Amino acid sequence: MDKKHIDWEALALFITVAREQGLSAAARRIGTSAPTLSRRMLSLERSLGRQLFVRGRLGYSLTEDGQALLQGLEEVETRIERLTQPSEKIKPTVKISAGSWTALFLMERLDLVTGQPPDIKPCFITSEKVLSIRHREAVIGFRNQRPTEKTLVARKLNPVEFAPYIAANAPERWIKVLADTPSARWVDREVSEEDIVCEISQPRAALDLALTGIGIALLPTFIGDAQDRLRRVQPPIDELRHEQWLVTHQDDRNLPEVRKTIDRIYTFMRDD
Repeated sequence: MDKKHIDWEALALFITVAREQGLSAAARRIGTSAPTLSRRMLSLERSLGRQLFVRGRLGYSLTEDGQALLQGLEEVETRIERLTQPSEKIKPTVKISAGSWTALFLMERLDLVTGQPPDIKPCFITSEKVLSIRHREAVIGFRNQRPTEKTLVARKLNPVEFAPYIAANAPERWIKVLADTPSARWVDREVSEEDIVCEISQPRAALDLALTGIGIALLPTFIGDAQDRLRRVQPPIDELRHEQWLVTHQDDRNLPEVRKTIDRIYTFMRDD
């Protein structure tokens, strides 16, 4: 036997009309017209084969059948609200786009990003390319200049500097990163091929190799200075110094999980 189709929308409209005790107030709350609501209630009564309202000059009052239906629907409504409550165990995910070095810096301070106890779940998207925040490829991103798009908002962080680092007793030969970044282009331009000990495709590997004593790695000072086993070969390189901005979409900045993540990152990245 085919089950009768349940018009859930009509039942939701019925609850509003019953609570407002009339069409005009219910129509204003729902955002429709009183004649439309009247037709929907008549159609609901016909489909159920019961009269739900006593219609009068002062409004709509419920019949006995209407009272029974409202009571039953309110019980269902309560169950639905309980079933659809967001779980406190599920933390909101915040997508953070950053280059290799900034992502490493953040992940080493994960508890400062997530809070203690954690109340967000960060999703780190590590890329040397700039992802589109406007198209929601990321929710929070890092930029080396202030964004010009009107839909983006930004907070300025400490500037980023680069310097060469080496471990004790390591040969003074360079680790070359094959990437389209200003620091990689600087090594390609300034260091001769005979002074290159190896080439790698990922910037992060330069740090690992430098720590093993392979050679010199060009690193951000916020990464290199934190390594006890490395020392600077020379001062920061002026032409590689650049600004750093923490960026998000103007429509997302006041979301609780986005706001608290930005505030936390801004606090510890301005202090370090």
